[in-house]
Amino acid sequence: MKHVGILGFGGYIPKYRISVEEIARVWGKDGKAISRGLNLEEKSVPGLDEDTTTISVEAARNAMKCAQIDSQRIGAIFVGSESHVYATKPTGTVVAEAINAPNNIQCADFSFACKAGTAAIQVCIGLVKSKEIDVGLAIGSDTAQSKPGDALEYAAAAGGAAFLIGTGKDCVAKFEGTYSYTSDTPDFWRREGTDFPEHGSRFTGKPAYFRHVHQAALGLMKKLKTKPEEYDWGVFHSPNGKFPRRAAKALGIPEEKIKPSLVVDRIGNTYAGSSPLGLAATLDIAKPGDRILMVSYGSGAGSDAFSIEVLEPLLEKREHMPKVEDYIQDKVSIDYATYAKHRRTIKVE
Repeated sequence: MKHVGILGFGGYIPKYRISVEEIARVWGKDGKAISRGLNLEEKSVPGLDEDTTTISVEAARNAMKCAQIDSQRIGAIFVGSESHVYATKPTGTVVAEAINAPNNIQCADFSFACKAGTAAIQVCIGLVKSKEIDVGLAIGSDTAQSKPGDALEYAAAAGGAAFLIGTGKDCVAKFEGTYSYTSDTPDFWRREGTDFPEHGSRFTGKPAYFRHVHQAALGLMKKLKTKPEEYDWGVFHSPNGKFPRRAAKALGIPEEKIKPSLVVDRIGNTYAGSSPLGLAATLDIAKPGDRILMVSYGSGAGSDAFSIEVLEPLLEKREHMPKVEDYIQDKVSIDYATYAKHRRTIKVE
């Protein structure tokens, strides 16, 4: 069978931004110190009429623009998120309607913290590889939740990316392999009926994020018999600006190779959209023949690692849709009061 790869991709980031210093000012904290500590300037905030569904739709439409394919070829739509709008109504059905997908499709919402989007990619790869479907659409999207005044508030952002998975000579990149590492590590959680997540503070680092990211990356490279130096680019889940840099360094990957994916520095942590947006930003600048190592991370906990080779069609296809950088540059700064209104953290009876 021909290789399974990416036929098209696209990202979306809301235009509103709030700086780390503005959040810190409200809580009487040292904003400059927090910004340096997180390696983060500001974060994206959804508009009053934006949510995980609208972000997913915009990302999917951009992926369709890139792929230039008939939407009737899509056989599955999976949306991964921590902030699905409805508890029982799927996000994917709205996306399907918006892009005119056929009714005879597989459709489901995924949930595995910040790796729900990459889990969706893996399922699409499997369905395409087994010839159950022609094309699958995988989306990672979030309007991340954070309790006011909590450490999470400085980074919890909004955004997402979509990938059309298929086969053939029109693929912009191909998947060389994937590998997952999972354990019951309760570093971050949100109980049913609660508005905001809880976290294990520093426990979220070494036994959670770093352990899973490293094991997934090492497992993939062992499986494919590859080495870190064979990859031109790296993409790691980015809960802040420091974690992905530290993870890459531990694996022997220099910072310049992950720099294109570090959108977290300027828009924050988009949760399930984090590594997908990092991959989209990297594909925006990569060239044919480049190899990309992507490793996601989801609290609870698990990581999905992918080895991806860039193909020739990328050069022409990526000119059909907006780049991730376009969305990063198109921004409007807001104060904390406006932010609280947008995020509906003020409850009105």
